[in-house]
Amino acid sequence: MNAEQSYLKLLEVLRKRKASGEVFELAGLAMGGAWIAERLAADLELPHYGVINVAFHRDDYAEKGMTAIRTAKTMPTQLPYDVNSAHLILIDDVLLTGRTVRAALNELFDFGRPAKVELMVLADRDNRELPISADFVGEKVQAPDHQVLVLEKNTDGKFTFQLEDRD
Repeated sequence: MNAEQSYLKLLEVLRKRKASGEVFELAGLAMGGAWIAERLAADLELPHYGVINVAFHRDDYAEKGMTAIRTAKTMPTQLPYDVNSAHLILIDDVLLTGRTVRAALNELFDFGRPAKVELMVLADRDNRELPISADFVGEKVQAPDHQVLVLEKNTDGKFTFQLEDRD
């Protein structure tokens, strides 16, 4: 699992799309996806990027409780562009069940109706509970079910993955 290598692969895909004249907006899912979107926007010299916080659209909100509220306060949804008719690329660090992406779509549509939404992820663990798949995948990852894949942003801005046991 090489998060940095996966990032560079996804960056190259977007560089080619931008060079071809394609217009798109980035929206990263808080927290890890927002870190990725921020770095992609800087590397692609885009004027902005969005952040989507899914805290209040999660189907496990009652379970997450205060953690969801804290996340919403520290990294709230911010979309510095008109969502209506936009071509959006949602970015997340890890795709597993699809539930977080479903929540992100619910949050996104609270802001308008995009023309197109694509999904980009650094890692795909391929264990869906919902019919959601990524359009762009940095890396397919196999990990035991009792572990989570956690994205870390190093002091130099580069990314690494750590496997941690679920709580």
